Amino acid sequence: MFDLAARDIKFLPGVGPQRASVLNKELGVYTWQDLLYYFPYKYVDRSRIYTIRELDGNMPYVQVRGQILGFETAGEGRQRRLIAHLSDGTGIVDLIWFQGIKGLVGRYKMHVEYIVFGRPTVYNGRINIAHPDIDAVAEAKFTSGGLQPFYNTTEKMKRSFLSSHAIEKLMANVVQQLTGPIPETLSASILAAHHLMPLHEALANVHFPGNAELLRKAQYRLKFEELFYIQLNILRYAHDRQRKYRGYVFSRVGEIFNTFYSQNLPFQLTNAQKRVLKEIRRDLGSGRQMNRLLQGDVGSGKTLVALMTMLMALDNGFQACMMAPTEILAGQHYATITELLAGMDVRVELLTGSIKGKRREAILSGLLSGDVKILIGTHAVIEDTVNFASLGLVVIDEQHRFGVAQRARLWTKSSQPPHVLVMTATPIPRTLAMTLYGDLDVSVIDELPPGRKPIVTIHQFDSRRASLYESVRKQIAEGHQVYIVYPLIKESEKIDLKNLEEGYSHVCDAFPDCMVCKVHGKMKPAEKDAQMQLFVTGEAQIMVATTVIEVGVNVPNASVMIIENADRFGLSQLHQLRGRVGRGAEQSYCILVTGYKLAEDTRKRIEIMVRTNDGFEIAEADLKLRGPGDLEGTQQSGVAFDLKIADIVRDGQLLQYVREVAQKVVDEDPKGELPENEVLWKQLKALRKTNVNWAAIS
Repeated sequence: MFDLAARDIKFLPGVGPQRASVLNKELGVYTWQDLLYYFPYKYVDRSRIYTIRELDGNMPYVQVRGQILGFETAGEGRQRRLIAHLSDGTGIVDLIWFQGIKGLVGRYKMHVEYIVFGRPTVYNGRINIAHPDIDAVAEAKFTSGGLQPFYNTTEKMKRSFLSSHAIEKLMANVVQQLTGPIPETLSASILAAHHLMPLHEALANVHFPGNAELLRKAQYRLKFEELFYIQLNILRYAHDRQRKYRGYVFSRVGEIFNTFYSQNLPFQLTNAQKRVLKEIRRDLGSGRQMNRLLQGDVGSGKTLVALMTMLMALDNGFQACMMAPTEILAGQHYATITELLAGMDVRVELLTGSIKGKRREAILSGLLSGDVKILIGTHAVIEDTVNFASLGLVVIDEQHRFGVAQRARLWTKSSQPPHVLVMTATPIPRTLAMTLYGDLDVSVIDELPPGRKPIVTIHQFDSRRASLYESVRKQIAEGHQVYIVYPLIKESEKIDLKNLEEGYSHVCDAFPDCMVCKVHGKMKPAEKDAQMQLFVTGEAQIMVATTVIEVGVNVPNASVMIIENADRFGLSQLHQLRGRVGRGAEQSYCILVTGYKLAEDTRKRIEIMVRTNDGFEIAEADLKLRGPGDLEGTQQSGVAFDLKIADIVRDGQLLQYVREVAQKVVDEDPKGELPENEVLWKQLKALRKTNVNWAAIS
C-alpha cells in the first residue's frame, strides 16, 4: 500500500525545502497526501488548439502551439518586460512577462515546439498574452488536452513561483508516482451500494480528468466521503450520548405550569408554540436526555416556550437555569420572566459578573437550598462557586456564542446531565443545521403571535435624508420611539466610532425637541445601562447606537429602525436589527439607508430585506451569498467549515442522502464491532486526530 501521509512534501520532485516551507505556511500542506487533497477550484477546457491567425482581443483563455522565433527586452526599471515572439506559421503572438524576468532567461529555447495557454489581448495593434502557461510539447502530458485544473494560490506562493500551473505540475508528479493502490477509506459495501469510484481513481481524476463524466464521478465520490464522515461523527456522538446519559423523567405537568397557563399567560399560544411544547413534553417524559434546538424568528415567542418548559421542571421537583451571552440579554430575560410570573410563588434570580457581595451570597445559598427555582445569568452561572440542589433543565440562548466546553460545564452542576434546550433567533438553513447542530432535535416556531403586523422595510438613499427625518418626526409626534444604528466593524473601529459621534451630533441638531441617547460597546457598562434605561422608560425618543442593540433591548413602543450604511451589514445582522421593532401592535418600519453606488451582492441583500420578513428565506439567501464559513456564529459553533470539496449550499441534497447512509451504519453497528465497517471507524478515528475541528456539539 502507498502511504501518502508518511511522505514529506519537500521530497516530492519539484518542491525542496524552500517551496515546502511556503506550502506549509500558506496551504497547511506538509505531506504528499495533503497536496493530493488540495483540490482545483475550476477547470478550463483545453481540448482545442487555436491557430494564431484566429486570435482576437475578446477571447477568454486560448491554447496555441508554436515555436519561439526570438526574445527581446523593453522598458526600464519597473516597466522592464521580457517579450518572446511565438509563431505557428499562421501568424505571430507576443508572449510578455513583467515579473520574474531573471528566472525566465534561459528557461525557454528558440525553435522548440511549445503549447502556450493564456488570455489574448491587443496592445498597439499586436496580439499578446501576458504571463502565459508554457509547456514543451514533449512534456505536456497532463495539459495538452482535456480539462485543465486551476488551483487557488496566494501572493507569497506566486513570489516563490508556485502559481496554479506550478501546483498542477507538482500534482502531476504525485499522481505519476502512485504506483501502488491507495488504502480505501470507505467500506466495500458502501462503495458498491452507492456506485462510488475507488479512491485511487477519484483522486487521479479530480486533478486530471480524462473527460467531464470522469470528473463528475470523481467529485461525487470525494464529496460523498467528506460529508459522510461529518455526519457519521455527529450521529455516532449523539447515539453514544443517548446510550450513556439517561435523562431525568419529568412525568407530570402540575400546579405551577397549570396556574401559569390559566392565570398568567399574556396571550393565546400560537399553533407553532403548542406544537413545540408537545415535542418538548414528549422529550422530557421519555427517560432520555433532551437535547433540542429551538429556532424561531425575533419576536416569535421563544422565551415564553422556554419559561413554560422551565415550569415543567419545577413541577417535577427540579430547578432550571437559563444562560445568555451578555448581561443586557440576561437582564432582559430576567425582566420578562419575572413580569410573566407576577403573583406566583416562584423565586427567580439574576446572576451576572457584576452582582457581588451579600446579594451574590444570598443567590448562591438559595440555589443550594433549592429555594431559588429559576436562575438566569451569563457565563457567571458556570463558575465553580455556583451549585444547585437539583438542576434538571438548562436553557441556552443564542448558543453559538458559547463554546462547547462552556456549555458542558453546566452538566457538572447535576448528578446526571440535565435536559438541554438551545434557543436561537438566527434562523439556520436546514443543510447548515444538519451540520452545525446535527445531533440536536430541531423545533421551529414559524408563526408570529397574534396582533403583530409585519414590519415594512424601505430602502432609502442618503441623499433623501430630509424626507426621511420628516417621517421620523411624524412617528415621534404620535408617541413612538426610533432607533438609528451605525456600523461598528473591528477593522475600522476608530472611523466607525467617529461616524457614530458625528451622527449623534447631527441627530441632536436635527431633532432639538427630542431627547437622544447614545449606546455603543466601548462604553462602561454602567454608562451604557443608564443610556439604555432612558430609552426603555420612554424618556429618550431616539437611540443612536451600534449593533450592541442587536440582541437584548425590548421596547414595544419603538416603531422605527433606521440602519445607516446598511450596505456594510450582512443579511442576518440586518434581520436581527429589524427585529428590535415590530414588538407592539402598531405598524413598524425599518429604513435601510445607503449611498447610491452599490455592488451587485449588496443590491441583492437590500432587495431581499425589502421583499421578505421570513428569517428562514433570509438565512438561505445569506448562506448562498456569503458561504457557511462567514455566517455569524458558525466559526465558534464546534464545526469547521474548511470543507475541501463539498459545498453546504450546492450539495444540500447529497448531505441529506449521506446522513441517511451514516444513520444506517450507526443503527446496524452501534458499537463499531462489525468487520465490514472496520475501515469506517478507523478512518473516523484518523480524522479526529487531524486539524479538522471534530468538536462534539452539545
